Amino acid sequence: MNNRREFIKKTAMAGAGFAFMPSVFAFNGSPNEKVIIGLMGTNSRGAFLAKSFAKLPNVEVGFICDPDANVLAKTIADIEKQTGKKPQGFSDIRKLLEQKDLDGLAVAAPDHWHTLASIMALQAGKNVYVEKPCSHNPREGELLVEATNKYKKLVQMGSQRRTFDNVNDMITKLHNGVIGRVYFARGWYVNNRKSIGKGKIIATPAHLNFDLWQGPAPRREYKDNLVHYNWHWNWHWGTGEALNNGTHELDVIRWGLGVDFPNQVVSAGGRFHFQDDWETPDTQTITFNFPNNTACTWEGRSCNGYNSEGSGRGVVFYGDKGTVVYSGANSYKVFDVDNKLVSEVKDSTPFDPKNAVSPTEVLDGLHLKNFCEAIRGKEKINAPILEGHKSTLLPQLGNIAYRVGRVLTCDPKNGHILNDKEAMKLWSREYAKGWEVKI
Repeated sequence: MNNRREFIKKTAMAGAGFAFMPSVFAFNGSPNEKVIIGLMGTNSRGAFLAKSFAKLPNVEVGFICDPDANVLAKTIADIEKQTGKKPQGFSDIRKLLEQKDLDGLAVAAPDHWHTLASIMALQAGKNVYVEKPCSHNPREGELLVEATNKYKKLVQMGSQRRTFDNVNDMITKLHNGVIGRVYFARGWYVNNRKSIGKGKIIATPAHLNFDLWQGPAPRREYKDNLVHYNWHWNWHWGTGEALNNGTHELDVIRWGLGVDFPNQVVSAGGRFHFQDDWETPDTQTITFNFPNNTACTWEGRSCNGYNSEGSGRGVVFYGDKGTVVYSGANSYKVFDVDNKLVSEVKDSTPFDPKNAVSPTEVLDGLHLKNFCEAIRGKEKINAPILEGHKSTLLPQLGNIAYRVGRVLTCDPKNGHILNDKEAMKLWSREYAKGWEVKI
């Protein structure tokens, strides 16, 4: 814990961006403990991950995979400039996974690829760092947990707050009764995203292998407003704001409340701001009840960036003896039952909740470092896939409740939807022929 706090202080002094301090990352181990990482999907978040992994001690970014030749060339050039060593490039993840000296694959491709790529990596004997959400639908999450247990490799989800020292401290205090019995939590995420317009069906650009980009998703024609980001708002490939960002808040909420699966879920919202190709809600609330007599809500506003509690994202925990306000990074406040500030834990690390690539980019290096240390056998991963699946399932259930337009009753043992065949049809999906997820 002290090492993490010292790391954060030093990186904060270094400023924003990728300014990880070399002295903090000094490596004293044997050279044969080098970890070689491959990246899949490097247009945005994946490019950040590649640069961040490359700054870690005795970690080499050896392989880059992207079906867009322009993105692939840029990422390779960026890593070569940063490290002096040129990674090997691939357009097809299956070819990358044949490399014997690959220790871990980081998956930052679109959501519809997350589970399949992770399982393929496990089958190839590789460890996996998969960005949230770990799955496109609930069944995929279950399959990824099963595959992790079968192939006995590490799978870390990008729930980086599990590695932040002050967040860990906050959760410990909640569990120890700092505000009494915690019975309700409220999470939120806001942004000011613009319209994606009405896309036109055009020929796929020559630099993009759209067949590989679509991978396991049934084939659709290429539109000029889809790649590289707006797929997030299309149910066929994406999962909406609830999983694009809500997964983070709901992971912290589930952790703080000490819950696994809900017994009731309801959601409302819509695409209110613009009339365009955006299918998922731009405004959404999801409410969950849990079997231990607790509940939570998550609110997403994609097109109105007005802050709540002074922050664009965060969580408030309500107990019978007080309240804890968490602002989404590595700071929090504790209030008593009379709303008097009891304590405040501050952290000055740069934090931009509206940053689409990495709101907590300086802090995120800790989570990547934890993954690499776990590969070396020196630490346990902080966000194992079973926890990642549970936290991903919550917003997935919220989206299903939104899409069918009614309250879902769930089995609190596994989250399965009870007595609703229409809703359970959204538990899984159809796959393109030859790309089915198998373990």
